[in-house]
Amino acid sequence: MNLLASTYVFSFYTLISRVLGYIRDILIAVFLGASVLADAFFVAFRIPNTFRRLFAEGTFNAAFIPSYTSEKVKNPSNGKKFADDVISLLLILLLGIIFIFEIFTPFLVYLIAPGFYENSDKFNLAVDLTRITFPFLLFVSLSSFFSGILNSNNKFAAASAAPIILNIILILTLLVSSTFKLNFAVSLSYGVTLSGVIQLIFLIIFSRKYYKPSIDFKLKINSKVKFFLKKLLPSVFSSGVTQVNILVGTIIASFEAGAVSYLYYADRIYQINLAIAGIAVGTVSLPALARSLKVGKIKEANNIQNKSIELCFLFSIPASLGLIIASKEIIDALFGYGSFSEEDVIVTANALKYFGYGVPAFALVKILSNFFFARDNTKTPFYLSLFSVLINITISIIFFRKVGFIIIPIATSISTWITVILYSILLIRYKFIEIRIFPLLNILKIIFSALLMSFVLFYGINFFEDKLIYTNNYKSIYLIIMISLVAIIYLMSCYIFGLLKIKNYKTN
Repeated sequence: MNLLASTYVFSFYTLISRVLGYIRDILIAVFLGASVLADAFFVAFRIPNTFRRLFAEGTFNAAFIPSYTSEKVKNPSNGKKFADDVISLLLILLLGIIFIFEIFTPFLVYLIAPGFYENSDKFNLAVDLTRITFPFLLFVSLSSFFSGILNSNNKFAAASAAPIILNIILILTLLVSSTFKLNFAVSLSYGVTLSGVIQLIFLIIFSRKYYKPSIDFKLKINSKVKFFLKKLLPSVFSSGVTQVNILVGTIIASFEAGAVSYLYYADRIYQINLAIAGIAVGTVSLPALARSLKVGKIKEANNIQNKSIELCFLFSIPASLGLIIASKEIIDALFGYGSFSEEDVIVTANALKYFGYGVPAFALVKILSNFFFARDNTKTPFYLSLFSVLINITISIIFFRKVGFIIIPIATSISTWITVILYSILLIRYKFIEIRIFPLLNILKIIFSALLMSFVLFYGINFFEDKLIYTNNYKSIYLIIMISLVAIIYLMSCYIFGLLKIKNYKTN
């Protein structure tokens, strides 16, 4: 397997999904802006979508793939039996969770958005919408299982393409709602659940070549499943620490009008790079890393780890600098229309800028935690992630009254960088990683290329200054031109330095 080639495949479909996601969010911004309807829908969507990110974006794989791979290495029938036990257990647990939370939805919404409680109409709307969207959890979690099956067999295309369905359905929902004058928030909520159903069917079809489930509701939990469950909750929490931090931010932001929407829009932008630099690289590398460790190929495992870090920096450093330099222009070009005012643009861009400082850290946490997960060590990432969340909460609460919701992206970035430092110390201490001179030199080459790109971007913004203003309806075109130019410059520099040679990323 080739890490770079597989990452390209994963990233290609992920990029399509994110672009469609931006179109979706542009339409939401145009029709709903930062209104009460928008805030209520984003809270309702945040709850199941957080679970989607926690389970779907590599976190379920962190617990499932090492165990599934281990059983398959022993005997293919052992792998099949283990997968059957896991999906049966998942189905039983998820049905129970959905039943309970559908009853206690008001309590759940209060936990996520306590600031809504003072506005009964806003709170009740959020409750109603959450009840509609919550079944999405069932379908997206089962989708994560089948994605894990495909990823374990080095088949990444279908799993990475599946999220496209969500965005297509929601875009169509918005257009239909606009045409027939339907309630946007309610229609979108039904669209979320429908997309989950279609996504699950899509993945079942593609995974049938490798696995056909046999579900048993009289499941007896054996030692292997117990071990999997023991790993699952810590791995979900630790791999999804960025999402947990954002969820914490949503809770705190609910006390400031419009802040939930501002955070949502900013979150959407930086998530595209996280999806490529962190989730894509982590998802692709984990099966190969787990297999290498299971058969005792330590040298190969070290090579996979070093190349994963290198790829992470290759994608995350230029993105970080780009978001810091051009946050206002990006938000303006994507969302600066209709109900989304110029003031909304400025506030959201400020949040995006501070998220930008944390982008490399958000991605690195995904990668570095995998080094522990592949060794069946879920406790260390769990404790580090818990520490990160506590730091985030402490900083956010202390400074929220003084500076407002903008402290949330600042606290999220700071806490995640601290976590990366602690991960690095422990990896060296446990001798889980081998430090080599050439990967370090390659990272310096990446930094140089990113700085060159940033220089061009800075002057490009000044050159197109009058074309990127809020009132220009064609500002997105100029932004695309500028981003395309700086991307070409960055890739050319990386190519000259030999950073894009596919043969350098072979794992075996």
